[in-house]
Amino acid sequence: MSVPSDPWEATVTVRPKSSRLGGALERALWPESAREVPRARAHLGRGPDDAIVLTISARDTGAMRAALNTYLGWVHLALATARTIDGSPPAPPVR
Repeated sequence: MSVPSDPWEATVTVRPKSSRLGGALERALWPESAREVPRARAHLGRGPDDAIVLTISARDTGAMRAALNTYLGWVHLALATARTIDGSPPAPPVR
């Protein structure tokens, strides 16, 4: 019986309020998703209605946890930065 090289996979979909914000988020995440990481891989794409779709594959649960925490942190930071630039109220804290 063979075990897949990356048995863990998660998909995160972000639906920005505007295509401009979606483009900014995609540009912010793209360099990181293209990097080689030892135990995880990420693929960034677009879904319907300008959604940003991030798919993470990992070899083990520790790598998956680390990759998800990292990418979700970057998404939160990018969106918070865009809110600050636009003068929008800050997002509620992440819990």
